[in-house]
Amino acid sequence: MKCIRNYVLAVLSLLIFNANTTLANEMIHLTQTNCQFIEAENGLDHHYSSRSTDDCVRLNENSADQRLAKAKVLRLKAGYYLFRVKNRDVPYVLGFWLRGAGLSRLTLPAVSGGGITTGQTRDYAIALEAGEYVYSCPLNPTPDYILIVE
Repeated sequence: MKCIRNYVLAVLSLLIFNANTTLANEMIHLTQTNCQFIEAENGLDHHYSSRSTDDCVRLNENSADQRLAKAKVLRLKAGYYLFRVKNRDVPYVLGFWLRGAGLSRLTLPAVSGGGITTGQTRDYAIALEAGEYVYSCPLNPTPDYILIVE
């Protein structure tokens, strides 16, 4: 009986959080292709080729700094957001990781998860507080793109 009650409370909490997420702010769409998030790089698809995370690690060693210097900083207001992340065409499983930048990683909210196969989309809900964040994919190594919440 206690197990059923806890399950019902968990489902109700999730429904309330999802309702607040949908109503409070907006959905942020992010598209991953090999070694990059397209929206973060101003819509530019570099058409990188990658068969594994090692390919992206090598690529980022040579290009991440230059790409980040030109990257779009995502600016949002504090509140509830749903990040919809799509694996457009990467031939291996991807994920998403949004967290505070630097030491803020210890105090700001974070969200992460994996299991996004080619062509699949996954949603990540989070209540963002004011501060500087970074987001990336550790499974399809991308640069740490910047997100500022005001």
